[in-house]
Amino acid sequence: MEITPVRKHKFNLHSDDLENDFEDAFDHADDLTWGAKRRRTEDEVEPTRRGRLTEEARDRLAQMREDAEAADVPEDGDRWTTWDTADQGPKPWPAWLVTDLSAVDRELGVLKTGKEADVFLLERAVPGTDRSCVLAAKRYRSNDHRMFHRDAGYLEGRRMKKSRETRAIANRTAFGRNLIAEQWAVAEFAALSALWQRGAPVPYPVQRAGTELLLEFVGADGAAAPRLAQLRPEPDELLDLWRQLVDALGMLAAAGYAHGDLSAYNLMVHDGRLVVIDLPQVVDLAANPRGPEFLERDVRNIVGWFSQRGLPVEMADPVDLTATLLELAGLR
Repeated sequence: MEITPVRKHKFNLHSDDLENDFEDAFDHADDLTWGAKRRRTEDEVEPTRRGRLTEEARDRLAQMREDAEAADVPEDGDRWTTWDTADQGPKPWPAWLVTDLSAVDRELGVLKTGKEADVFLLERAVPGTDRSCVLAAKRYRSNDHRMFHRDAGYLEGRRMKKSRETRAIANRTAFGRNLIAEQWAVAEFAALSALWQRGAPVPYPVQRAGTELLLEFVGADGAAAPRLAQLRPEPDELLDLWRQLVDALGMLAAAGYAHGDLSAYNLMVHDGRLVVIDLPQVVDLAANPRGPEFLERDVRNIVGWFSQRGLPVEMADPVDLTATLLELAGLR
């Protein structure tokens, strides 16, 4: 039996050990010098703790990683699979998902551009075999282009473990904005994982590496499924989609979530099935003091769209639906 060899790395570019080794090259955060440590004079006192990396040093480390990855490009793709170095989706992994460490990733084009992130079509395949899958790669933009609107309200209830990181986020430094971007990715990945395990209609979250999410591609033959906003459903189809939406919102609420930015543009319809997407601004209904407010806004927005398309008013009362969802969330 022929066994596909797994590529070997000299070191793990995404390992915490690399950053720890990098930090150990410095004596103190106020005296960071690239390369060897500075010799101390007899009058100087040996510090009791090592300093953390400055933003400049972190940028250098990130550049080292990017340069090393760029030098290791497979012949059949744009990069080797990042499956082994990423946070992986919930088990059991779907049968269609390629998890082989010898797989390569190849860019197929842009699916969507947005203010906060861009989404690309990506193929992950094992060279020399017929094993492949198509994924949606969602990548949050660099802090030079990032435009997170009113992020403070959404970030309430999301706490960082380190006070330095909390201060950086509060002050919106370059480092803090990068942390915010990663928080969006972490929050979206965690919410999708929890909701997928509950059977909610969301794309399967394949993996997260930094601010890149790989997700199940919702569509066929390289064409993404339409957004709900693009459709003009007939009355029977409209009623079916509404019932699917109420069920989906109930699953989110029971898991303790509000979408946070729900509209007809954040819902896809694939083969008659409603799929909830774009959850970076997901709100923890219990931890965020404005949670019920975000939920009420979500409901009001989406009820308005369905009502304008002809859904009977008695079937879509935003006050009653919000109350039902808050009860499912244990807040009433």
